[in-house]
Amino acid sequence: MSQLLAELKIETPEQMHELGVQLARQLRAGDLVVLTGPLGAGKTTFTRGVGEGLNTIGTVSSPTFVIARTHKRSDGGPVLVHVDAYRLGSPAELDDLDIDFDHSITLVEWGRGFTDGLVDQWLDIEIDRDHTGATETRMVRLIGNGSRWQEMQVKIA
Repeated sequence: MSQLLAELKIETPEQMHELGVQLARQLRAGDLVVLTGPLGAGKTTFTRGVGEGLNTIGTVSSPTFVIARTHKRSDGGPVLVHVDAYRLGSPAELDDLDIDFDHSITLVEWGRGFTDGLVDQWLDIEIDRDHTGATETRMVRLIGNGSRWQEMQVKIA
């Protein structure tokens, strides 16, 4: 069961970061967030905001070459596992990373199609950018899959 939770117009990288901070306040152990969007769409900027909102220790950066990074939190909460599936060839390769989905908050960039069958509920975040390059504007769609996401409230201040 998929449900469109929000469609947001994001005009600056700072707003994209803030969206991540706000979403982080609602995440808990067992949550999977799948980010989809072209290169330069703001996926890592969003993820840095999630890291800030979760009080992760250290800088959240793109795990492109290491595929996955685990970020501990200063408050002792569930870790943030940040995965970049861009270089993965199949869902089996993501499964081979042996991520503890039940006890962590997992965010997968380029994850569409790679998480099928791994969990029953997840949040899809689709980011489209201005393809002309004239603006920094992004359209962000949050799509909840499963009952976990039905009560989610997301907005940008």
